[in-house]
Amino acid sequence: MVKVKLWGTLRQMTDGQSEVEVDAKSFKELLDRLVETYPGLAPYVARGVSMSLDGVIYRESWFQEISPDSEVVLMPFMKGG
Repeated sequence: MVKVKLWGTLRQMTDGQSEVEVDAKSFKELLDRLVETYPGLAPYVARGVSMSLDGVIYRESWFQEISPDSEVVLMPFMKGG
């Protein structure tokens, strides 16, 4: 199980929880499991989310491996310069 910290509006879709546990070994699995458990996250995932994995930010790195002891933060994708 991976502990996932949720940022911003994503918390609203998990009944206000700031951290959830997910059984996943990759970024794609993590997103799939989150949407299965919290269907309200589906529109956010479809628009795009970013994942901070041990301090490195990933977006669309579907096969990026995640270990159970990794620090994982999921956040809405932000545009800007």
